[in-house]
Amino acid sequence: MSYQLVWFKRDLRSQDHMALSEAARQGSVRCIYIVEPELWLQPDVALQHFEFIKESLEDLNTDLGRYGGCIEIHYGEVIEVLSKIMQEAAFAKLHSHQETGNGFTYTRDQKVAIWCKQHQVVWQEYQQFGVIRGLKNRNQWDLAWEKFMSAPIQTISKIDFWQKGLRAQLVMPAPEHLQHNPPLRQRGGRVLAIATLNSFLNARSIGYRGGISSPLLAPDACSRISPYLAWGCISMREVVQQTRLALTKIPPQAVRHRAGLTAYISRLHWHCHFIQKLESEPEIEWQNMHRGYDGLRENDFNDQLFEDLKNANTGWPMVDACVTMLKETGWINFRMRAMLVSVAAYPLWLHWRPLGEWLATQFLDYEPGIHWSQLQMQSGTTGINTTRVYNPIKQAQDHDPKGYFVRKWLPPMRKVPDSWLLEPWLMTEQVQINSGVKLGVDIPAPKVDLKLALIESKQRLHARRQKPLVKAGKSAIVIKHASRKNPEKNSKKSAKTVNKNQLGFDF
Repeated sequence: MSYQLVWFKRDLRSQDHMALSEAARQGSVRCIYIVEPELWLQPDVALQHFEFIKESLEDLNTDLGRYGGCIEIHYGEVIEVLSKIMQEAAFAKLHSHQETGNGFTYTRDQKVAIWCKQHQVVWQEYQQFGVIRGLKNRNQWDLAWEKFMSAPIQTISKIDFWQKGLRAQLVMPAPEHLQHNPPLRQRGGRVLAIATLNSFLNARSIGYRGGISSPLLAPDACSRISPYLAWGCISMREVVQQTRLALTKIPPQAVRHRAGLTAYISRLHWHCHFIQKLESEPEIEWQNMHRGYDGLRENDFNDQLFEDLKNANTGWPMVDACVTMLKETGWINFRMRAMLVSVAAYPLWLHWRPLGEWLATQFLDYEPGIHWSQLQMQSGTTGINTTRVYNPIKQAQDHDPKGYFVRKWLPPMRKVPDSWLLEPWLMTEQVQINSGVKLGVDIPAPKVDLKLALIESKQRLHARRQKPLVKAGKSAIVIKHASRKNPEKNSKKSAKTVNKNQLGFDF
């Protein structure tokens, strides 16, 4: 008997899952997840991603068990797995969500399309986010986003599984070469996704607008559902509708709570806006969005400065504390992400591509569409965005003046006197002796002169920006990628606020 094959990718849930619900409507269902060896050799993956997926699959398997089925785990390249499944028992149709992933998944899906055509298999792909495949321009994008987010949640009451009562043993050993699994990272699964969202909507969102920029307050003030969205444990449509519903239940006098959720809805809109950029132009993962910036940093890449950044050894406490937190938790807030990329792009003058590969492995919530668009925007290579240069000393002064964050993640800084906290490299030898902390031994000294490096880097960028050909290339990018307006009429101010400094959309 023929059946409908559902291929799960970055959509690890059963509810509001268009591919699964439509397959269940058409006949018997078989659900698979494919561990692709080549995918896990890519430079933007890490052990934490694999383990989060495994945890999410375990949750999904339990959920499917309530319907009398399971998720099957297959190993191998997708074409090989599909061919083997077809030989064992032919399926009527292949169902999956559209994926706006990295270059590997883009090429892989092209191969799958060819295979399906050769084997006369209908491959039905369904929209995952408010992202439109084959979009010609952005003029109607906001309306399309709103239509998708307002559509009914896809619920399933019954699934007729192809092999009834089958229970999969989710034994998923991680590839041995994978590294980086932060001990304090969030764990995967839909149960945790829903619990995290509910705690935010009901209480934590009260501190959203005032807390998302602070590295101390943000772990609680942000929704923290970004990894669950990135790996599909919960759908964007569910989040949007649940947030709007929560907003209707908050009394008018709860001004701060309402403002937090209003700003949050705008942020959800921007999530899809940036993924659309990669969907419309996959090349921005590896080449400058504005080709007039080619060669700006690529030939001057300093490997030692890059290693210093990765090892939390820049000498700027705020930067090194953020890198340390990221290593331990797989997450930092949006302002600190922006600061990290800005420091790398300007005073350290590092090209965004190697930087982006490393940060992708560090972010548990790595979403390729957002990630590469934001790396370029913060590095000044889009050609259409305002130059964003963050001074790490000022960021520390604004967001951690008493050093609570820096001292939490950098123990040697606990010995540094308050008066030297922002610029410990200026401590005299006597102060170092008295405090018991030695510059260059206990704490690193800055590797470049921050003031001079910032001046020089901005001059180099602006000189490139003033070239006639660079100026002339802006209009095409605006037409293809620039936003038109925010669909939330009552949150324009909030949208402008959150749009200034976003990176990774950590929520």
